[in-house]
Amino acid sequence: MPETRKVRLFMNGASQAVRLPAEFRFSGKEIYATRDETTGSVTLSSTPGTEIWNEIFARFRAADVPDEFMKERPMNQPIQPQDIFGDEEE
Repeated sequence: MPETRKVRLFMNGASQAVRLPAEFRFSGKEIYATRDETTGSVTLSSTPGTEIWNEIFARFRAADVPDEFMKERPMNQPIQPQDIFGDEEE
């Protein structure tokens, strides 16, 4: 599980800023900020493209999938013990 730390917020002129501990620092001069429309959570990332994940998850949440969809499929069955070495006596 990723490490989570509480960090301080402060005002820098008219903007709000986040004081990151040294182990969370980014390199460079810019990062990407994404807000989850459902939870309001903000993610800071050094790589772009997180917006596509928000769209994908929003589409999953919006899909009208019946509860019975894929309920009966082999992967939902418990694993059956197998005698892979042929040692089982008959």
